[in-house]
Amino acid sequence: MANIDPIRRAEIGREKRARTRAQLIAAANALFARQAVESVTVDDVVREAEVAKGTFYVHFKDLRELTAAVADELVSAIDDLFQPVRLSIDEPALRIAYGCSCFIDRALADARWAALTARMTVAAANVGEVARRRLFEDIRQHVKRLPATSSINPELGLEVVVGIQLQVLGAIAEGRLTSRDREGAIAAILRAIDVDARQLKSVLARLPEPLQGTEAPKGRARGRLRRPRA
Repeated sequence: MANIDPIRRAEIGREKRARTRAQLIAAANALFARQAVESVTVDDVVREAEVAKGTFYVHFKDLRELTAAVADELVSAIDDLFQPVRLSIDEPALRIAYGCSCFIDRALADARWAALTARMTVAAANVGEVARRRLFEDIRQHVKRLPATSSINPELGLEVVVGIQLQVLGAIAEGRLTSRDREGAIAAILRAIDVDARQLKSVLARLPEPLQGTEAPKGRARGRLRRPRA
């Protein structure tokens, strides 16, 4: 009987579990695109993923945990998408504004995405964890440039930016905000972290173009966008 390397066996097991977990997340995402999140059941998910029902509970405690995993992937996909541009921007306030604009643009393009992301980021603490760490670093650098009289610290700044952003995404999902409110939403976020009027005007004028995959469909009115000046 051939010897089987126990390390390789464990590795194969991890790979298989990761594939199955990804299958379940993809199945839930496909279902959420076709029907209301609340109407999706575990039976629907396992049928879509073509796995046994018991397999679901190997990977997720319940549907809420699966939904949080879907939301985390959606947030991570947008966050990863704008990283190359983000890293090319030296000014922290402009990096923060650009990141927020990418999420807002994605919400304007897909209300379902906005609703799911806003709801699950509030409900599950681990949703968007990597994105939050990156945002925290941008805010920390921004705070270092503020006058000593500012009452904003990095921890407070993070909560303020995330809180406003989630409120905006939720309002877009419900149809209470539209593309006409885009620039105002970004301005409100920046003012909340003590960006002064002069810098605010400069940042809004220099926002990079939206990324492919985040922009709203053609025909929708948009806020003014310009490429960064040299």
